[in-house]
Amino acid sequence: MISLYFWLGLFLIFGYFVVTDNSLATFLVLTQKRIELECEKLKWRIMQSPDNPIVKYMIWRRSIKLAKELEKELKSKK
Repeated sequence: MISLYFWLGLFLIFGYFVVTDNSLATFLVLTQKRIELECEKLKWRIMQSPDNPIVKYMIWRRSIKLAKELEKELKSKK
């Protein structure tokens, strides 16, 4: 119960500073945007990394599909 009051008090003090000082509020908004951006970058790196086996399979599948289309196009030109 004491820890609940501690966190409540800390939150209220922090809220007071945010309300009274615009630069701190701006800092919090920019920090939140930066954290979101870093998470998006990490997600993009994981989803696009060729070291990931799932991404390797997707690249392989796309390459096979393109090869079949090119093969069909070359056969139709003959």
